[in-house]
Amino acid sequence: MLISDSQPLLWLTYLGLSLVVLVTGYLAIGFMARLPRLVVTGLVAGALLTPCMFSIPGPEEQLGYSGWAPALIVFVVGILQHDGGQVSGAGLVMVIGMVAGLGLALLLARRVGSSRSNDDDNDTPAKRRATGTAEARREPTVRQT
Repeated sequence: MLISDSQPLLWLTYLGLSLVVLVTGYLAIGFMARLPRLVVTGLVAGALLTPCMFSIPGPEEQLGYSGWAPALIVFVVGILQHDGGQVSGAGLVMVIGMVAGLGLALLLARRVGSSRSNDDDNDTPAKRRATGTAEARREPTVRQT
């Protein structure tokens, strides 16, 4: 059951919060052009959503704990614990995730850009004038009585 096991619930909560951060971040940088916005969002998504293996040593009578966690969290915990091996491993995994997120963002930008360039409707005034099928259109106005 999902509620009885805390690990899947923790991952689902982290995924939900990460998606909230990504969407609000994408909307917050709305002043940028689409390509830089997608690039920044892809880099942040790669940093947030890349899983990484970690281990925490326990007392001498216990084995400690190891498992999977987001690479960003493992990186920050490694910095706080002054564990250079954990920082370098998680940092490398996080950079790989950022490159993958950047690649996906560029693929998405290319796909969106190519679908816009193949648009064949002649609804813009410049296209109507260029094709010679333009007819004078008047915008509706509101008359005051």
